[in-house]
This record gives sequence, structure tokens and C-alpha cells, in this order.
Amino acid sequence: MEFGVWAPGAHEVEVVVESEEGSQAHAMTRTDLPREGWWHRQVPGAGHGTRYSFRLDGSDPRPDPRSGWQPDGVHGPSAVVAPLTFRWSDSGWSGRDARGAVFYELHVGTFTPEGTFAAAAAHLDHLVDLGVEVVEVLPVSAFDGRWGWGYDGVAPYAVHEPYGGPEAFAAFVDACHAKGLAVALDCVYNHLGPSGNYLGEFGPYFTDKHETPWGAAVNLDDEGSVEVRRWIVDNALRWFRDFHVDALRLDAVHALVDDSPVHVLQQLADEVAELSAHLGRPLSLVAESDLNDAAMVTPTAEGGRGMTAQWDDDVHHALHAWLTGERQGYYADFGSPEVLATTFTEAFWHAERFSSFRGEDWGRRVDRARVGGHSFLGYLQTHDQVGNRAVGERIGALVPQARLAAGAALYLLGPFTPMIFMGEEWDASTPWQFFTDFPDPELGAAVSKGRRSEFGDHGWSAEDVPDPQDAATRERSVLRWDEVGDGGHARVLRWYTDLLALRRAEPDLRADDLRDVRVDVDENWVVLHRGAFRVVVSTGSGADVPVAGNPVEVVLAHTDAPHTPELLSEGVRLVGESVAVVRVANPGA
Repeated sequence: MEFGVWAPGAHEVEVVVESEEGSQAHAMTRTDLPREGWWHRQVPGAGHGTRYSFRLDGSDPRPDPRSGWQPDGVHGPSAVVAPLTFRWSDSGWSGRDARGAVFYELHVGTFTPEGTFAAAAAHLDHLVDLGVEVVEVLPVSAFDGRWGWGYDGVAPYAVHEPYGGPEAFAAFVDACHAKGLAVALDCVYNHLGPSGNYLGEFGPYFTDKHETPWGAAVNLDDEGSVEVRRWIVDNALRWFRDFHVDALRLDAVHALVDDSPVHVLQQLADEVAELSAHLGRPLSLVAESDLNDAAMVTPTAEGGRGMTAQWDDDVHHALHAWLTGERQGYYADFGSPEVLATTFTEAFWHAERFSSFRGEDWGRRVDRARVGGHSFLGYLQTHDQVGNRAVGERIGALVPQARLAAGAALYLLGPFTPMIFMGEEWDASTPWQFFTDFPDPELGAAVSKGRRSEFGDHGWSAEDVPDPQDAATRERSVLRWDEVGDGGHARVLRWYTDLLALRRAEPDLRADDLRDVRVDVDENWVVLHRGAFRVVVSTGSGADVPVAGNPVEVVLAHTDAPHTPELLSEGVRLVGESVAVVRVANPGA
């Protein structure tokens, strides 16, 4: 086997290979292939599972910056991954475009008590029955400790060993494809975690030319950036090629600061398009961006970033603030029915409008003649919006169940690509809190103190904020599958399932031309127009809601009152907190 590593500043490099006889160091030769700064060495007998590390100029051995496997943790040696050893049965899988598909955001470590790929795979039938089409897996790249959200990864090529490692991830993707489910993987390229990050010892992976919320930026446009960009793009292509993943969700791309003539996202988009053509199946890139700019989903040939779709937090904020009444922080400009209506028809509220949270005009208006709603993911909850609350409570803990049902109906039947956060579909009682497991006691204490201090500045008592390092914080966040069939949980699950079945059956509810979307509002009701359907929501004590188009049938309804919705000659009567999906005879009215 040939080992290779990029270490442009090193004078001597050795690959330390472990075997039953012990560790042996092999001097590497600088070949400057495939690019300047690369070193290589062939070692007989190495293969899948062989542990190895690199020693630069006589220093301590370090894991491979492109390590695909860290079986002994992020500080230990790397292990060879040979993708040809994976057992695949998905040769008939033709793939799925992300646009318009139903996403389901899943964290492997808390989806089940076991926190493994194998345990998660046992619940795939639940997702199929629900109507999910894409399973979006939160980051699986190796990080320090047993559990965490995954955004502190330090080995982007490696699969976290406590989840099952690379072979288990491949088996999970294969199992998803067997059920007709596509897989999206959350990838973090804008920063690395604080423990186990040895990249700076190998080369200029970071630059002080730019700053990010996590410190020095990943080097995308400074000296040595050609190789760093290659490190990122090759990582993305590997998930598609070797692990048969269908989409990547790219974390906080606004923090990928790049002043190059060709932005790294454009480079990535073009190379993914080439691989898609080669593999003969669609490959999607979904960006998390707070820029509120459809240039993100504009093709590279037209000067855009070339992403397939992007997350749309304005949809979440508009729904959350309206349903809960919260107005703190970034919810300050949201909450009114009018803002909700604008967001559902224009994709963004902050689009050349003043953002009080940012203190400036923000975003750009979407050209609705060119960009459809499916280019934006809409959602009621996400790992961020739940987990970044002080105690990680879900929206079901903040509002009556009927309001949760109303929010679900609006975004699941709206013009966007819908995404469900795990457990949302049955109004899970479990919170999703911020948790870590850093073995370094000083780092762990600093994380705990920082978390509590952050929310203490916003009026929370320190003892009320869960300690991220306490194992109980992770345990509280694990889904309780025993509650799925119980009472109100089962009712919410039926509601979500029925909504998705209706969306699947009716082309009007899958249409994404934002120019055709209309939202009527009043102080305590909202009506979303979707072709021959109206999603009618009342808050408070209820209302006689006017519905244009001659309503003829209540197709679905959820209410906290004993009275079911009643059709009127030109509307529908809703009692209490209620939502009804109504079919009309004259859609154009």
C-alpha cells in the first residue's frame, strides 16, 4: 500500500505503521505529486484496518489529515479504509434530487439509546411510513469523546467510531437505499473542533487573513490554499463516491471566507456535477447560509455558487415567532401574520429590509420567476433552533398541540422543501440539549462554564442551564420510542403522516412557483393558498374564516376543541386553536 501526506514545510516525514510485530517507521520521499509538498512511501502488507500515523521532523506521530478511520479516538493512529471491502446491495438505486423531497434531520447519537448506525437503521420503517424521502444525518466526522452534536469534528474524513465507524455508516446508507430513502450528510468545512486538531502541524490549513466565530479561518485563498481547497472538495466527493451518499448539507457556508476568483463552493459545485454525470445519479449540495441571497442556489455558469438548495431560517423564524409570541434576539422582526405571509410568498423576510438583530439592511429579494420554492428548505424545528435554546425545549413544550399542528401543516404543505427534526413528528417529550464529552477536564470545564455564562448574560440562572459535560444532558436528549404510540403523541404522528400522504398525492401541494402562492391574514387567522387547497389556521378562540374559491371539503383537520371545522358558504368555521386543510372548487378565486 502507498501512503501519502501533504506536508510542504517538513524536512523529513515518516509513516509509522503498526503490525503484530510492533510499530515500524518508514522514511517517506518528497515527490511533489500530485502537487507540491506531497510525500509518499509504499509499505508491503498494509491493508484495510492497518493502523498508521505520520511523524514530521522527528516530532510525535500524528493522525492522517485525510484519515478515514480513527478506531482509537482522534488522538490515536489512523486506520486504513478500503471502500472495496464495503458490502453494497444498492446497485439498483437511481438516486433522488433534494429539491422538493421530504427531509428528516437525524442525530445518530440520540436517535436511539444505543446511539449507533445499526440501532438507527432499525427505525427506518418508521421514516418510510411517515413519508420521509431524505434522511439528513448530522455530522459523523470523528470528534473527541463518546458523544456530542458532531460540529466539533477534527477528522472530516473519518467516521466517528462510537457510532460504528466507516463500515457501519456504509451499511446504514445501504439500508436506507433498500427502503427507498436517500441520505444527506451534514459536513462541516468552516472550522474544526478544539481537541485533536493537528492540521496546522502539517501545513497552512488555516489563515489569519480572515476571522470566523471560531477563530482563524480555514485557508481558502492564502498561500497553500490550493491544497486546502483540494482537501475539502476531495472529502465531499469521497462521501458521494465511496459511501454512496446522495446529498451533502454544508454547515454555515457564510463562514467559508474566500476572496479567490472562483469561490470554493463554485469549485465544489462544478466537480460534484461532473461526478454526478459520471455516476449517473443526482448529487445534491444543500447550504446553510444566513446571507438570504438566492445567488447561493444560482448555477455557477450564471455567476452563482451552484448549490442545489439552501436552508431558510426566515421560514422557521416567521412560524416560530407567530406561534409562540417570542420576540427576543433574532425573532425581533418576526411574529406578525403579515411577516409570515411575506416569507411564504417571497422566501425571505429579510430581503433588502432592515434587520434589527444585525443592525443593517439584509439579504436580497428572490427573483421568483427564476427561483422556485423548492430551492429553500423550510422547517418548524432544527437541531440548532431547539438545541441552542438554554434548556433545549422543543416547540411542543412552548405552545398547545394544535399550534404545533398548524405550524406543521403550513410548512409541510407550503412551497418549500420541507424538513422535519427527529421526534417532531410525534411531539417528542424529550428536549434536545447541547452536550459534549471532552475527556480533557480543563476543556470540559471551560465548555461548561462558557455555556452557562452565555445564557446567564440573557437572564438565565446558571444552575438552570444543563451542564454539557454531564452525561445526563445527553441522556435527556435521547428520543423515547416508547411514547410514539401513546395518546397525544400518536395523534400528532397521524397528523404528520396524513399531511405528507396528502402532499404526496396532490401535485398542487408539491408545486413550488412562489408567484402562485398567496397568504390571506387577519389578527387571529391565516389562510395559505395552494392550488385547489387552502390551509386555514385560527388562533385564540377561533373564527369564521373567509376562504376564497368556494370551499367544498375539509380534507384534514386538527383542533383542540370538541367541535370539528364547519364549512360555511364562503369560508370555514374554526373553534378554538384549529387548523383545517380545505379543498375548493374554484382554485383561481
